[in-house]
Amino acid sequence: MSRTTPIVHKTRTQVVVEVLREKILSGEIAAGEPLRQSALAEALNVSRIPVREALLQLEAEGLVKFEAHKGATATELSVDQVTELFELRALIETDLLAKAIPNLDDEMLAQAQGYLDELEAAFQQEDAVSSWSELNTKFHTCLYQAADRPHTMDVVHGLNTNCDRYIRLQLLLAGGIPRAAQDHRDLLTYCRNQEIDKAVTLLRDHILHAANAIRELVAQQVS
Repeated sequence: MSRTTPIVHKTRTQVVVEVLREKILSGEIAAGEPLRQSALAEALNVSRIPVREALLQLEAEGLVKFEAHKGATATELSVDQVTELFELRALIETDLLAKAIPNLDDEMLAQAQGYLDELEAAFQQEDAVSSWSELNTKFHTCLYQAADRPHTMDVVHGLNTNCDRYIRLQLLLAGGIPRAAQDHRDLLTYCRNQEIDKAVTLLRDHILHAANAIRELVAQQVS
């Protein structure tokens, strides 16, 4: 039976959010770059209202900063932010995974394998960079959902949004793809075998290793 994709109707604000988020995460809009509402509205062929609303949403996501007499700018990259975000991820995601593994069934594991296959295929395509973080998040989320902690998942989603551009930096510039791919395969194996301690240890190392590589990159870029 073929699967059909439901039609999703998006508001102008949602469209502007997605466009600006992608430009910031990809580096097309550089950290610290001013985000002038009139110029963005003209470029995106919308009024200033959805642009203003989009910038406020991106501020809540940590990607945009409003300053008095300066307006909105893309948030600067920060070594301290990397440390805080990734240490939080290591704490929260390992706890979720430990709670989830006993509840993982064959269907959930098959779905995680599917996302992992898509991610590894995307790693081989230079024009698929924008899908890396999305597929990475889907893979991890698929494993965590079985913990049945919806509020914690909301926190993880927020952390992932703020970590997105840092993760892209690591994968693009620090040669992180081979290790990430192997870690994901091993993690799924441990989950399949119900090896909670090994899975949790690997996930913590996976997140903190990425943080170390990213801190070095960010330090180079802001120095």
